[in-house]
Order: sequence, then C-alpha cells, then structure tokens
Amino acid sequence: MGKIYILGLGPGDVDSLTLGVVNRIKSGDKNFLRTIKHPTIKFFNDNNIPYESYDYVYDMKEDFKDVYEYIVEDLIKKAKEYKSINYIVPGNPMVAEKTVELLLKKEDKDLEIELMTGLSFIEPMLELLKRDPISGLKIVNGEEFDIKDIDINIDYIITQVYNRRVASDIKLVLSEVYGDEYEIYVVNRAGVKGEEKLYKIPIYELDRIDGIDSLTSIYIPKVDKIIKKLYDIADIIDTMKKLRSEEGCPWDREQTHKSIRQSVIEEAYEVVDAIDREDEEGLIEELGDLLLQIIFHCQIASEEGRFNLYHVTTQLNNKLIYRHPHVFDEKKVEKSAEVVYNWDKLKYNKRGISTYTDILKDIPPLPALMKSYKVQERAGQVGFDWADVDGALEKVKEEYFEVIESINAIEGGDIGEIEEELGDLLFAVVNVCRFLNVNPEVALNRTVNKFIQRFEIMEKESIKMGKKLEDMTLEEMDELWNKAKLHKF
Repeated sequence: MGKIYILGLGPGDVDSLTLGVVNRIKSGDKNFLRTIKHPTIKFFNDNNIPYESYDYVYDMKEDFKDVYEYIVEDLIKKAKEYKSINYIVPGNPMVAEKTVELLLKKEDKDLEIELMTGLSFIEPMLELLKRDPISGLKIVNGEEFDIKDIDINIDYIITQVYNRRVASDIKLVLSEVYGDEYEIYVVNRAGVKGEEKLYKIPIYELDRIDGIDSLTSIYIPKVDKIIKKLYDIADIIDTMKKLRSEEGCPWDREQTHKSIRQSVIEEAYEVVDAIDREDEEGLIEELGDLLLQIIFHCQIASEEGRFNLYHVTTQLNNKLIYRHPHVFDEKKVEKSAEVVYNWDKLKYNKRGISTYTDILKDIPPLPALMKSYKVQERAGQVGFDWADVDGALEKVKEEYFEVIESINAIEGGDIGEIEEELGDLLFAVVNVCRFLNVNPEVALNRTVNKFIQRFEIMEKESIKMGKKLEDMTLEEMDELWNKAKLHKF
C-alpha cells in the first residue's frame, strides 16, 4: 500500500505556507512538485530541501490531458515504490488542480491520499480587487474556456491563463458576448508580496499585456443591472416572471398554453421569412420572439407546478444524446443519410411505433403542404415512390385533367369532388417539389410575396395614371400586371 500527501504551496509568498505543509516537506519523504514555476520554490532552495519536478512532462506530451494523466500514473508508481511521498502543487490542492482531481479518483485500498491545505490564489485576488464574492463567484479553466462558461449575472475568475495564446483564445470568446470595450481585470502573482500586478483593461487589450504566465488570472465582473445592455436566459426568465406577477402586465397574466399556442406557429414562420430574406438583424429579432414563446410556456407551467425550463432542456439534451449514438456511443456512420435513418429509427422505437402506417400517422398537424411533403418522404423510405421526377410530372398532368373532368362532369360542379381532385393535384405538385429538393411551403410563400410586390407596383402605376384599380377593366389591370412582371425580386 502506498500513501500520497498532497500539499498546497499557497499563492506564492513563503509566509503563506502552513506549518503543517512545512513540517511535511521536511519529513524526509520524497518531494515531487508538479512545477517549479512558482515563487515558493525559493523555500526549498534556501533550506536545501531536495525535490523532483514534473516540468519535463509538459515538453513530452502534446496536450495538458496527457500531461496530467502521466503525472498521476507516475505518482502512483512512486507511492508504491517509496510507500509514502509528498506531491506538492501551487495554491490550494482543491482549487484548479486537475492532477489532484484525477488522483482522488484513484484512491482505493492500495492507495491512501491525504490532503494538506494551502491558501489558494482566490483570497489574495479578491483582496487585491476589493470584491466580496457573496453575490456569486464562478471559477473556470482558461485552457478550456468556451462561451458556455460565461455567466453575465455573476462575477467569475478565469484561471490557468498560462500564456498569451491562451489569453488570445479567451479574448475571442469574451468579445463575442461582451464586445471589445467591456472592462475586465487581469491579475498577476496575487498573494506574492511586492510582485502583485492588477490591470483594468478593455477586452480587446487582453492579449497585449506583457508578463502573462502561470500565475495570471482574469476577473470578469458581472454586468451592471442599472446600466445593463446585455441579457441572458436568466434575465428573460426574471422578466417573464415579473410580467406574470400581480405587479406585471394584465394581458400576460391572462394567457394560458392554449391562448398563445398560435403564436408559436406565427413566430416560427417569421423566423423562416427572415432566413429567406437573408435578414440577419431580422433573424436575431425573430429567434428572440420564438424563444419568448418557450419561456412563456415554461413560466405558465412553472406557476402550475408542472414543469420548468430545466425539464425542457434536460429532455432535449437526453434526446440529442440518445439519437446520436454515432457521436456519443462510438457507433460508426459514414453518410448524413445514414444519420437521418438512425435518428428516425431511434425516435420510432422510443414512441413504440412498429408499422409504416404508424410512421405516416406520427406526423404532427403541420400545414398541409408541409405534411404532404413529409408523408411522401416517409412512404418513399419503403420504396413506394416514383423512379424519378418524370413519373411525378406525369402524375401532375393526370391530376390536372381529372380536375377539369370534375368541373365539367356535373353542371355547376360538385364541390366535394372538385375539392378532392384539387387536393390530388396539389399533392402531386408537392411530389414534384420533393424530387427537385424544393420545399413546397417555402416555394409557395415566395410566390405569395412576389405576388404582393407585383400588385404593389401595379397599384402605384395606376395611381400615376390617375385611376383607381377598382375602376379599371381587367384588360387594363392585366397590362399593368405584365409591366410589373418585368421587375425582378
């Protein structure tokens, strides 16, 4: 059985070493340091205390993950060889020390681990900044920093900003959310007397500071609620809660799931319209409106004690993982079509769908064009389809003549039969769209918009002529319409 004492060196000042750590260092057990790039190494040198470091591993391995795993495995071997060793890390062993996290997972009947604390860099950093963390403080790893780590409503520290490259990567992520001018703090050598440095800078200067090293951290203050220009999901939830409260808006308080259900459809169509118009600002706004519907429904359900946004996001994420086994379970796929096939298969299994008819019935109540497209697509999966677009085009011709026959067959026309034949014609046109990879809903919407634009030109021309449209003959309007068709949209 081996034992590893994990010792914290504190933030960097020799005076911050605890008596227990000093006694353990001098115990006679071998000392292994993760790195000698720390001011407290002076204590070892001044007192002729022998040690070995793992700095050489950083040059051996390509990434930090491999470095940490190597150190952990080597320490376990050393503990078995020498029975008892000291593993010494900067700061507090339980703050931003990946090797310690990995070692603790290895502890078992053959390996005992004892932690001996040290002052972390956090306390001297907060003292230097004169910030109280009582309202919330988050600590994140600079090596893996990503937009998901950002929380604009609390202060957070980005640690392990080892060099200018890491700082530059962090700057790019921060700029995406806060913009280039948002002011942050860079702290170097916090807790090392006489060497502490504090910079208050805009984000764009982050990778221009000299002296960024292993003792550098970044402090991001939360967004000021008084002059707030940036909001996140938490803010939207708070706003929606306020609107639904007794002090809020009477209209918002009255709404139910059913009363606002149509808004989900309308907002989704407005998102699609913004995409079709390639309107980036419009897309931002419309996606926000669509997100509002989700937040609105979650708030209503939360007030009723039924579910909240966390239930929605949890179920969604579980679904994404379950339906992507080729990503999360190492199931190999080569083509996107195979991905779609597996997705559908997993979806149907989850819903207990076993027949192809059930698959067709599983389509939700979408607008008719969209629904017909999906029905044909799913029927085609079992081979019930035309060989190519020519067959689909012939079917359009056949259905067209059947519409004519239904109109002529009965004097005045049987509206039921005509309706059925027109439906068949529309269904056949949708099939042609599918073969040509054209979304019929998008295509028809485009035509509707084009009609409105041409009609607008036609009306403007009639005004120039000093005539009202309602006073013009069909022939006159048709002439204006042909002129409008010359315009390209």
